[in-house]
Amino acid sequence: MAKLNYVFTSESVSEGHPDKVCDRISDAIVDLFLAADPHARVAVETLATTNLVVLAGEVRGPASVTPERLEAVARHAIKDIGYEQDGFHWQHAQVQVHVHSQSADIAVGVDAAGNKDEGAGDQGIMFGYACNETPALMPAPLFFAHNILRSLAEARHSGAAPLLGPDAKSQVTLQYIDGKPVHATTVVVSTQHDESLSQEDVREIVRPHVVNVLPPGWMCPEDKFYVNPTGRFVIGGPDGDSGLTGRKIIVDTYGGAAPHGGGAFSGKDPTKVDRSAAYAARYLAKNVVAAGLADRCTIQLAYAIGVSRPLSVYIDTHGTGRDGIDEDRLAEVLQQLVDLSPRGIREHLGLNKPIYARTAAYGHFGREPEADGGFSWERVDLVDRIKAAFKL
Repeated sequence: MAKLNYVFTSESVSEGHPDKVCDRISDAIVDLFLAADPHARVAVETLATTNLVVLAGEVRGPASVTPERLEAVARHAIKDIGYEQDGFHWQHAQVQVHVHSQSADIAVGVDAAGNKDEGAGDQGIMFGYACNETPALMPAPLFFAHNILRSLAEARHSGAAPLLGPDAKSQVTLQYIDGKPVHATTVVVSTQHDESLSQEDVREIVRPHVVNVLPPGWMCPEDKFYVNPTGRFVIGGPDGDSGLTGRKIIVDTYGGAAPHGGGAFSGKDPTKVDRSAAYAARYLAKNVVAAGLADRCTIQLAYAIGVSRPLSVYIDTHGTGRDGIDEDRLAEVLQQLVDLSPRGIREHLGLNKPIYARTAAYGHFGREPEADGGFSWERVDLVDRIKAAFKL
């Protein structure tokens, strides 16, 4: 039997966190290639440290995307985040570009040819998850951790909090009673700041962003509200710690509330099932919960390189499924509604578009679908068809 009374913690990191700077640059490069050619192939990693950015990876795309353009995109991303510091400055940092053509061996396995459909870009397992703890159908601790940092970032960009820096982290611990979150027991926020601010100054700047994000009455006790627990956070970002693409995969997904297949998203075009199949799994799980078939739903998809169809589709509703909902039958229905081949996913969700830089911070899931196709995997347009399949 599932444990019903417990505490659970999730963390988030801001757009200025060193790893998120790298995710943003890598995804901006994906967008650059897809804007030039919707069928470009991209796998680019970024490393950032004190006034140095290194781009490495393999691509297949138009010759118009030159190393100079890659460098310009990296600098723009850093500027947009807000880094104009002595140790990491969008204009003065050195940018090294080590990006080469895609391996011919990988291309053979992935490309469609003759009667062979497009195959997966690699083997792997991908998970999707949804639950009814929040309106976004996301786990509550992560949902609130993201939104605290998003609120602080909006204040920084608008000029309302000019003495805060881009680098920040949050951590939210919630008490669950009878399986439902009821209040915060601990909140931790660490944010980079101007050296003129004291720890107490930062605490009072941060406080309303926490109180306003949490539901009324959910604020933790004062002695469990930690802001910059070390007392000082002036040096931050890649100057304070090196960053790499793909190191915040739990922040990117479900905050530890659900399994993770292990593959990162950022820097990868949508032929890579690490990204596209994880989006598809979330899309399906969210529609299952939105349709009222379960309070929680986990979906696993498995792929092999060069093979177009998933090797397996696994569904677990964690004992919360509506009476009469068989999980094996549900797996069959979902595969009838959505073609889960790499090509089918890309076409159904419209993924061959420059929509990825915006995903690099504050989570790939739990966001609002956008008019240009961004966050298309957050749509709930399968609900009526799922209900009809089960005569609901």
